[in-house]
Amino acid sequence: MTDLKNDLFLRACKRLPVERTPIWVMRQAGRYLPEYRAIRKKADFLTMCKTPELAAEITLQPIDLIGVDAAIIFSDILVIPEAMGMHLEMHEGSGPVFPNPIRNEADAKSLKDIDPSIDLKYVLDAVALTKKELNQRVPLIGFSGSPWTLLSYMVEGQGSKNFSNVKNLIYSDPKLAHNLLDKIANAVSLYLNAKIEAGANAIQIFDTWGGILSQNDFEMFSLRYIEKIISEIKQKDIPVIVFAKGVHFSFSRLAECGADVIGLDWSMKIGDIRKEIGDKVALQGNMDPTILYAGHERIREEAVNILQSFGNGSGHIFNLGHGILPDIPPENLKALVKSVKEESVAFHSQ
Repeated sequence: MTDLKNDLFLRACKRLPVERTPIWVMRQAGRYLPEYRAIRKKADFLTMCKTPELAAEITLQPIDLIGVDAAIIFSDILVIPEAMGMHLEMHEGSGPVFPNPIRNEADAKSLKDIDPSIDLKYVLDAVALTKKELNQRVPLIGFSGSPWTLLSYMVEGQGSKNFSNVKNLIYSDPKLAHNLLDKIANAVSLYLNAKIEAGANAIQIFDTWGGILSQNDFEMFSLRYIEKIISEIKQKDIPVIVFAKGVHFSFSRLAECGADVIGLDWSMKIGDIRKEIGDKVALQGNMDPTILYAGHERIREEAVNILQSFGNGSGHIFNLGHGILPDIPPENLKALVKSVKEESVAFHSQ
């Protein structure tokens, strides 16, 4: 399928036979690693994202230290709104902030169309450099936030408990909301295609806030724009993963969106979802990240539970049901990776 030394992840994305279940984890290049924190002491978060050499070094850390089966480029979903002209600040402890959020038509008009080769060149350079330094060891995943998740941050200005501002927008001015979502979707499509051209082997779309919408609103304000992006990915052989956190009601619809893989959070049984949609797409997930606080035997036990729930055959990429938490001991993630590598072989024997 590729010249990669380890292409298990790509084969599993396409539901092709594999010798064992591949594993990577969301936020694997991050704060739980002392090696990451050592770099972070010397550079702030956005500088790390915008310095290709640092982004590449951080992306490679979990490949070298943990032994996962795929790398995911170190970056942030909010580089797109920033490239569109919004001022982004990263506040220690409270996360990303847009001091001037988009609240009306005049604000929306200030957003520009992006050219990824200029406005996000630093990400593309990081992808190309990482690809070179990976030296065909494992695949490289590029990612973006979904239009709905990006719009939520752009309108709220920061994380939110009730998302009243963006909900106000979609109900009081749906036309403006759709115009914004369409503009963001165009930017995401250009960005993801540029990442693929720079060397990404697969793409993940994070719809972190999809679960705050009702079923009808999810279809109207999120899923239709995810479908638009997937339809505009030029290289059709590149696997696309959609991770829509908290969207429990739409798996059969998600399975039809054009993605190769649907990511699951930890609040459901992967076996139940496989019965529902597993003949259409591969599934990624879905261990509760907090189980990594447990001892190594308990971690192995939970890994086996998830492998058994999915059952025999290909089409499973082992992952957490959300990002790894910053205070998890790296040894515990190593224990999970080792457990999945050892225990999953039995589920792939002919």
